Amino acid sequence: MGSKVVGKVAMYIKARSAAAAPPLGPALGQRGINIMQFCKDFNAKTQHIKQGVPIPTTILVKSDRTFTYTTRTPPTSYFLLQAAGLNRGSASPGKEIVGSVNLKQIFEIAKVKHQDDVFKTTSLEKVCRSIIGSARSMGIKVTRD
Repeated sequence: MGSKVVGKVAMYIKARSAAAAPPLGPALGQRGINIMQFCKDFNAKTQHIKQGVPIPTTILVKSDRTFTYTTRTPPTSYFLLQAAGLNRGSASPGKEIVGSVNLKQIFEIAKVKHQDDVFKTTSLEKVCRSIIGSARSMGIKVTRD
């Protein structure tokens, strides 16, 4: 019989960079999780990803102080900023355009995001439309070339 889930921690953790330092250490320490064990497991699981990429992670804490965690693909905004070569989006989207991406880049991002549980049952075209909407809301222009 498994232990009961008593807590849930959701946060972005940089790939291959999990450490006991804040904000991760205190969040896990409050719940009695072995922080170093989590860091070793997470860093090993994200070894194939470029260091520093933000990974959405959900950690389920069980009553016997064990844990399980799931990771998803990096956020769409991260991919769009990388594709456009930007550090941040527009302060006033709709009025100010800070960069541009083409449809091929949108399609490549959509292929990666389609692996997420949220988009598994959605068509690739609808994932592309969602990403285009995100780009517009960040002040990034989508071009056809």
